[in-house]
Amino acid sequence: MTDAPETLRAPLVVEFPFTRSLSPVQSAFLTGLRERVPLGVRTEAGRVLVPPVEYDPETAAELRDLVEVGETGTVTTWAWNPEPRRGQPLASPFAWVLVRLDGADTALLHALDAPGPGAVRTGMRVRIRWAAERHGAITDIACFEPATAGEDAPAEPRPHDGDFADPVTGIVAAARLDYTYTPGRAQTGYLRSLAERRTVGERCPSCAKVYVPPRGACPTCGVATTERVEVGPRGTVTTFCIVNIKAKNLDIEVPYVYAHIALDGAGLALHGRIAGIPYDQVRMGLRVEPVWSEGGRYPDHYRPSGEPDADHDTFKELL
Repeated sequence: MTDAPETLRAPLVVEFPFTRSLSPVQSAFLTGLRERVPLGVRTEAGRVLVPPVEYDPETAAELRDLVEVGETGTVTTWAWNPEPRRGQPLASPFAWVLVRLDGADTALLHALDAPGPGAVRTGMRVRIRWAAERHGAITDIACFEPATAGEDAPAEPRPHDGDFADPVTGIVAAARLDYTYTPGRAQTGYLRSLAERRTVGERCPSCAKVYVPPRGACPTCGVATTERVEVGPRGTVTTFCIVNIKAKNLDIEVPYVYAHIALDGAGLALHGRIAGIPYDQVRMGLRVEPVWSEGGRYPDHYRPSGEPDADHDTFKELL
């Protein structure tokens, strides 16, 4: 009896900073949070939207009529979060709540600091707990907390011109996705072959195209692929780009070239970095071969193989 093969899995993180400029309405809203002034915007029909938007969701009319709403509000619905994750508003268990601030007609999503789910209910009165340090972001609201008796709602939202000193004009939001990747049968075979410095794809029994990396099925014909085919190791650059922006945690000097490479025998081009040649000499049709780092489980990069360039007709279908 043979042992079952090890199931491959690996933690993966996709992370990047998302930078965007702000419209006048968004700028006023975030600057207002920095100054502890919650703002909404009034629509043509008289509804007050918080958070404010630039255009009326019903008429598409441009909205600029800013109003100040209350720091207290009412929970319209909620869900308990027993295990807070990285980057969430509170480190201890809390409730996600939709809060309709006093004077608003829509609800704002945020965290409610409560000792347990039994302390949360729809209709409960809450108030903003402001962050000690505020910079013009939704995190300037640290969370919501239960309101004390006697904290009455203001009668009406008050007009506001949206003017503040040193307004916030742009934000940088960190986008991050953490997950564990487990490849299927086809990808597992491909990765195990790479560890042996071989590149193995799978052939479609219908159209005969060899997919590298294999997907387990032909996306064109919709049939399973099981026949394993070793391709390469050499290939042809089909197209490429010159990278001029240095990536975080990537120890490669710019500029460098990232290319689509059609390995010999493959019916699909894969990605790879080109080195061993000046970036401005990389070209379509360049013949390349893989370079493996010591102990590497995949090619570190591809370099010119010294062969004559491939004719365009031999790879034009792989562009």
